[in-house]
Amino acid sequence: MRRTYPQATGLAVTGVAVTGVLGLLLPGALAARGIFESKPLPQDRFAVLARPVGQNNWKLLVLEQIKRKPLCWTPRADGLVEPTLNSFNFAGICSRYLDSNGYSIRSGGSDLGARFRLRLMQKGSTLQLQAFNPDQKAPIVVGHAPIPQRQRNGFVRLELNDDWRLERRAYQGRTLSHIYFANPDPVQLLLAKAIHQSRGSSLASLGAPKPPSMPPPIPKTSTRDVSFASRRTNGQRIASAGPIPLQVIPYRSRR
Repeated sequence: MRRTYPQATGLAVTGVAVTGVLGLLLPGALAARGIFESKPLPQDRFAVLARPVGQNNWKLLVLEQIKRKPLCWTPRADGLVEPTLNSFNFAGICSRYLDSNGYSIRSGGSDLGARFRLRLMQKGSTLQLQAFNPDQKAPIVVGHAPIPQRQRNGFVRLELNDDWRLERRAYQGRTLSHIYFANPDPVQLLLAKAIHQSRGSSLASLGAPKPPSMPPPIPKTSTRDVSFASRRTNGQRIASAGPIPLQVIPYRSRR
């Protein structure tokens, strides 16, 4: 049984080779201006999968079903996906995209492969597909999936977030094998949304704000206490008005 992890052969290799030659012939400045185009793809022909690696890591893998049968992947009852293309010669039937040679990010009609890389990040029981640039404050979340369980041969299928689609790279009308994770919005807008969502998540982790506690009740004062306090206050006012005259008793000597 062959593994799905070595470099892809056939159509994928041919497309990657063409892309590599174009990259060598064309200056980076031209590529930055959007020399490549993209074309829409039927989304149901693709599966975006996460393969467990080691104890905690994940590897991104994209499979394409070119012919209807045999199936390149099969959903399992436990929520994971079985890469069934391992069990037959899938040349001309399935294509696979394993790394940045096979897929990249496209936003607002511009290629971002040189600035952003795709990574899988696990947060609790959820897996996120992120477009990450170390110079940016927050990653752009491209897709997500719950993790039913972790098994060596069981892959997790990811769902792309709203407005994210798989598209194919094209050059002067000729389609290449390279796959885009594409979004119609410009990257500046996506980054602004990512920063806003990140701040919202940070505030949510602190919990809902609590109302201020009520001060203790003021004890009731009886009429007797008020009268005493009033007399005491009046006495203090008299004392503060000046010296109090004292009656002098004359001294009489006894004879």
